[in-house]
Amino acid sequence: MRAVQIVDYSGPESALRTVELPDPEPVHPMAGADGGAGPGVLIDVYAAGVSFPELLQTRGEYQLKPPLPFVPGSEVAGVVVHAPDGSHLAPGDRVAAFCWLGGFAEVAVAPPGMTFKLNGVLDYAQGAGLILNYHTAYFSLVTRGRLVEGETVLVHGAAGGVGTAALQIAKGLGATAVAVVSSDEKEQVARHAGADHVVRSTGAWKDEVQELTGGVDLIVDPVGGDRFTDSLRSLRRGGRLVVVGFTGGSIPEVKVNRLLLGNTEVIGAGWGGYLMEDPGITATIAAEIERLIEHGAVRPVIGPRFELEQASEALLALDRRTAVGKVVLDVR
Repeated sequence: MRAVQIVDYSGPESALRTVELPDPEPVHPMAGADGGAGPGVLIDVYAAGVSFPELLQTRGEYQLKPPLPFVPGSEVAGVVVHAPDGSHLAPGDRVAAFCWLGGFAEVAVAPPGMTFKLNGVLDYAQGAGLILNYHTAYFSLVTRGRLVEGETVLVHGAAGGVGTAALQIAKGLGATAVAVVSSDEKEQVARHAGADHVVRSTGAWKDEVQELTGGVDLIVDPVGGDRFTDSLRSLRRGGRLVVVGFTGGSIPEVKVNRLLLGNTEVIGAGWGGYLMEDPGITATIAAEIERLIEHGAVRPVIGPRFELEQASEALLALDRRTAVGKVVLDVR
């Protein structure tokens, strides 16, 4: 099979190689009942999602650091070739799966508990953008952020994969959604994803948010950086700021007296680490996202698409912050 490997930590420009490898066996190192190796789902990959963790892996900066060389790629969509006995899957099923590693290849293996039938209204590219972004967004908004109907949610990086997912889920759950973006193109993407209000990160966005809403109940922040303090100032009393990641590059610090004075919270939302200890949460979130798909609220926004051999260019699109929506590799 064709696959892309990370061969060193020189960054997205030079760390990737397209290679020929044997097809993997239907065994996943994390599919066992005890968290170890166990029977996996073998999938013919049609599309693979490209995400920030893979970019970090090309520099050796991600917490999941396998021995070199390795095939990156955590999420795929395709067709089941083989499924373990007793699973809810069968050969021929269209699926979206979270495989942790190995997704940048023509064939991948995923744990059965992280493999879900792909709704017929979604294509393979949308399936490749479904699990990481939408599970992260739901986990951030609901599991950690305690979102309830009628609240106002502000989303940073609102034109990206996690951002558009957060907007769609917030709207699907009955919230008012405010998007923070940096350009006209990104504003269009955010509005298409359901944003009620859009403000520019390059302007006095905090003041605009206050004028529009009087303060927000919940903020989803996958960006970090120097806007963090203004985010805290944008919260209503009892508001929550959910930290999802740091695509902006720098990790902000908070003076906790701001939390005391505003009766506000800063909450971490590490979906990957959480499911390592509670893998059953994926089935619960998947069922809720499926419900939102059926109601028409969730439709993954697909951005730039690349061939498998163009994985380097795909990661550079993330690195340069030029991409909107979900970046996808078309594998077949």
